[in-house]
Amino acid sequence: MKIVNYTAIVNDKAELSLTREQAQGLDAVETLHNAFHVIHEGKTFQAEVTKINLETKAVNLKLNGKPKLVKLQDEYDLLVKKMGLSANVIHKISTIKAPMPGLVLSILVEPGQAVVHGEPMLILEAMKMENVIKSPGEGKVKKIVVSKGKAVDKGEVLIEME
Repeated sequence: MKIVNYTAIVNDKAELSLTREQAQGLDAVETLHNAFHVIHEGKTFQAEVTKINLETKAVNLKLNGKPKLVKLQDEYDLLVKKMGLSANVIHKISTIKAPMPGLVLSILVEPGQAVVHGEPMLILEAMKMENVIKSPGEGKVKKIVVSKGKAVDKGEVLIEME
C-alpha cells in the first residue's frame, strides 16, 4: 500500500507532517456546520473552518478561538518544491488601495486575519456598481484604514497589511 504524506504549514511557521493514515485517524466530530471537536494525541481542540481556498490549498480556521492560516501540501506539492519548480509564486502585500474612487459599502476582513490571494476584502461602490476588492497576494491584516460609508479616492490606502 502506498503511503501518502501531507504537510500542513501553520501561520508560515509551524510545520506538521502526517501520513494519510494519521490524517484519517484524527478523532474529529462535527459539532456545528464547519465546527469540529478534535482529539489528537490525547489533546482536545475546538476547530472552526472559516474559509477554504481550494486553488491555493489554504484553510483559514479558528483553533481554540485563535485564527490560524493552514497551507496544505500533498506529496506532489512537496516533490515540486524539492525540485525547485515552485508553481505558485506567492506575492506578499503591504497595502490594499482603492482602484477607483467610490464609497466603502462593507469591510469583509478584520485586523489579525490572515488572507490569501483572491480572497474578498471589502466592497466598494463606484458608478452605482458594487465592486469586490480582492487580495492580490497573501498576508495578515494589520490595520483597516477606512470605515463603512467612507468615500475614497483612487489610490487611497484602504487596508494595511503585515
